[in-house]
Amino acid sequence: MAKSPIRVAVTGAAGNIGYALLFRIASGQMFGADQPLILQLLEIPVEGPQKALKGVAMELDDCAFPLLQSMVLTGDADTAFMDVNWALLVGSKPRGPGMERADLLKDNGKIFIAQGQSIDKVAADDCRVAVVGNPCNTNVMIAASQAKRLPKDRFTAMVRLDENRGRAQLARKAGVSIDAVSDLFIYGNHSPTMFADFTHAKINGKDAAAVIGDEAWLKTDFLPAVGKRGGAIIEARGVSSAASAANALVDHVRSLVTPGAVHSVAVNSEGRYGFAEGVWAGMPVRTTATGHEVIATYEMDDFAKSKIALTNDELVGERDTVKDMLS
Repeated sequence: MAKSPIRVAVTGAAGNIGYALLFRIASGQMFGADQPLILQLLEIPVEGPQKALKGVAMELDDCAFPLLQSMVLTGDADTAFMDVNWALLVGSKPRGPGMERADLLKDNGKIFIAQGQSIDKVAADDCRVAVVGNPCNTNVMIAASQAKRLPKDRFTAMVRLDENRGRAQLARKAGVSIDAVSDLFIYGNHSPTMFADFTHAKINGKDAAAVIGDEAWLKTDFLPAVGKRGGAIIEARGVSSAASAANALVDHVRSLVTPGAVHSVAVNSEGRYGFAEGVWAGMPVRTTATGHEVIATYEMDDFAKSKIALTNDELVGERDTVKDMLS
C-alpha cells in the first residue's frame, strides 16, 4: 500500500543551500525512495526572491520526480508551515559588512520568533524542526522558545556538517575510507568554537588518536581545520558552503528518521556535558522509534572539558544577547 505524502516546508528555498537541497529531497534521498511528499517553499515576499522561487519550482517540475506530488510557493509563513510534518529552516539573515554579532543575533531572533510562532500555530501535531540558518544554535533556541503546543525536543539544529567535515579530515589523515571513521561527535556551537571530539572517535573500530599517532596534529591542526572550514571555503570560492550544507541537512534528517542511527545534533542541553541549562548544544544522539535520545555517557578528559567550556561560554553569551526575546 502506497504511503501518504508528507508535507515538508523549506525556508530560504531559492537561496544557494535551498537550491542544492530541494532536488535531493524531491528525489527521495532525505525521506526514502518510497515516501511521496509535498514541498511548501518559503521565500521573502519580495519580487526578486519570489521570481527566483518560481524558477526553482519550474526546474523541479522539469525533473519529473515521481515522489513530488505538488508544491506550494509563498512569501507567507503560515501558508508555508500549514500542516507540515517537517520544517527545514534554511533561510536566515547573513552578516553584512560592519555588522556586530549582537545585531545579527537580534535581527535573526525576530525572524525565528515569527517562524517559531507560525510553526507552533499551524504545523501538524507531529511536526519536527531542523534549523540550518546561522547562528543556528541560538536561532533554534529562539524558535523553540515560542512553542506552546509542540515539545521542545522536536526542535534541532544542524551540526552534521561539522561532523562530516571532521570525519573527512580524519579519514584523509589516516589514509582510510570515510566509512572507516565512526563515533566522531560535535559538541557545542556551530562556530569555530565547536569541539570535534576526536578523543572518542574510532577508525576501523580502533581508537582514532592511537591510529593517527599524532596528538599535536589532532589538537592544533585538526580542530581548527574543522572549526574554520566554512571560512576556508569562503576564502577559496568567494561564497559560503551550499552543497555541503545541503548534503549535511539530508544526512541530519535521514538519521533522525532512521531508528538506531547515532549522530551529532544540536539539542536542548538540559545541563548535559557541562553545558549551561537552556542553550542548544551539539552532542551525540541516538534516534529512537519516536524521536531521539542524548547519549550522555561519554567521559570527558580535561582537554575535552576545556574545549566544551569555551564553546559553552559562547553559547551562553549568545543566549544572554537575545534573552529579552525569549518567551
